[in-house]
Amino acid sequence: MSLWIAALAVLPVATVYAVPAAPSGSSSTALQPLCGPPAPGEAACAGEILAGASGRGSSTPSGLRPADLQQAYALTAASSAYGSGETVAVIVAYDYPNFEGDLATYRSTFGLTTCTVSSGCLRKVDQNGGTNYPQPNKGWAGETAFDIEMVSAICPNCHILIVEADNPSSVNLALSVDTAAKLGAIAISNSYARAEWSGESALDVHYDHPGIMITVASGNGTYSMGATYPASSPYVTAVGGTKLTRAKATPRGWTEVAWAKTSSGCSAYEPKPAWQNTGRCGSKRTVTDTSADSVNLATYDSYGLGGWSPSYGTSGPTPMIAAVYALAISSGTPVPNYGSSTYASGASLFDITSGTTGSCGNYLCQAGPGYDGPTGNGTPNGISAY
Repeated sequence: MSLWIAALAVLPVATVYAVPAAPSGSSSTALQPLCGPPAPGEAACAGEILAGASGRGSSTPSGLRPADLQQAYALTAASSAYGSGETVAVIVAYDYPNFEGDLATYRSTFGLTTCTVSSGCLRKVDQNGGTNYPQPNKGWAGETAFDIEMVSAICPNCHILIVEADNPSSVNLALSVDTAAKLGAIAISNSYARAEWSGESALDVHYDHPGIMITVASGNGTYSMGATYPASSPYVTAVGGTKLTRAKATPRGWTEVAWAKTSSGCSAYEPKPAWQNTGRCGSKRTVTDTSADSVNLATYDSYGLGGWSPSYGTSGPTPMIAAVYALAISSGTPVPNYGSSTYASGASLFDITSGTTGSCGNYLCQAGPGYDGPTGNGTPNGISAY
């Protein structure tokens, strides 16, 4: 064990990430964490599923499909034209034995091109970049399925790299990000969150990869939980959640509000990056930066869920935004400076102006015109803002 890792091992352990009850009246009250509660020092995956048997393990898909998401976010043309040769990595914990077959089912069901290991489109490695995979875990398998399928939905032409950490400890997940960067990912998705702790900035170096877009889920703890790590790192794009609903009578064809369980707020420890122009948190980082749908996303996982299930949580938008970055970079857009691009004047985004994640009396928990904590600067309206 290196001295650096040994030092991290004695960092103070944060409060265990817990998902509180959703706000009264929220449709999220029937949800439960996909991966179960984490141990002290570990992060929780940010995926959720419907509680009980209803809607799980079905033989037919339920929820929003790739065509829905591409249409809602004005990505249909870009999803077809761009992404070829770009690799989007997803950082997860534990092994998912059925990853290739399940992804094949998802993609073939929705008419997406094949993406296989033999073709080079799909790859799975351990946290060191090898094939010494960790033990399987059904909850985290569901999270992995959610992640790679949302990448597929937004960027069907992208290659996908799965990096499996030995467990969801903050150290192992961070080291896995380094591995993804070394293996050539242009964007790296991290659908996990942990309550902040005083020693977290020691891990920031692993999320600081200039020229590689790193997206992180804000978590599903509502405003009452506050900012989470690593979403609070100044080197990442912090991703919040929305609820997307079809509305044919509107010009867009969809309505969108802040998802009631999105975590947001001011970091207790991380500095505000120079590109973040929000005022209420003073010199500290504000979470989030951007967002996308967290509700009712069709997912296929034969290993953990036994079939199709609608999935929820800030796990969904995090790989989506990573895939949008990959589309934008593939189109020739210069690689943004960390999460700065959505703050640019005139950035083309759908501004989410309603919905709340708690009772704070200001934009840190209430969606409104312009920037707000739950949805950041808004959701994708094409690729130009990324």
